[in-house]
Amino acid sequence: PDVVIEAQFDDNDAEHGQDHLQDVLTDDIKKLSLGAGEKGEAKQDDGPKVNDPRLLPDKFLQRTAKVVFILEKKHSRAATGFIKLLADKNSELFKRCAMFSPVDHRVPRVYVSLADCPPDFVTRPEDYSNTLFICRIVDWKEDSNFAAGQLAKSLGQAGEIEPETEGILTEYGVDFSDFPPEALECLPQSLPWVISPGELAKRRDLR
Repeated sequence: PDVVIEAQFDDNDAEHGQDHLQDVLTDDIKKLSLGAGEKGEAKQDDGPKVNDPRLLPDKFLQRTAKVVFILEKKHSRAATGFIKLLADKNSELFKRCAMFSPVDHRVPRVYVSLADCPPDFVTRPEDYSNTLFICRIVDWKEDSNFAAGQLAKSLGQAGEIEPETEGILTEYGVDFSDFPPEALECLPQSLPWVISPGELAKRRDLR
């Protein structure tokens, strides 16, 4: 079958020789196309090789690259989710770890130590089925299907505004702690604070 190649052209480039480039591309495509013989056998024209990208102008080539190094890790490696017991009660891992399931499915499931879980979690796991936890990934071995992490804290019941908000801020690494005294000292100390008449005179009132 014939090879169909599509190219997207910018109308603004027509003023700068775009018509000529399009004619060159059309001629090159004809050289690269495969014709079918009378018996349906594919034959190649006597022109240049079909896999030679030098035939096309640079404007119509798709640039490609590959990642060679991670310069900076932007994810906080913290996630909000729920904890539950492992399914295999007879395994040695069942006695040491629980499974953390993140709410964000882009984050992998994590093994967490039972020592980080609430004391009565093993005996009453159903009590924590709707409790949100913050877990931070600390390691992920190559021979393991799940990452390893540590429970940071319990946020509260899922569906409530404050726990959900705190979980989102923690996942994205937003510092929502109280302002330090140095920052609060920059604010007016005499309350209630009002704008002075002189300042109002210099401003445009948009209230």
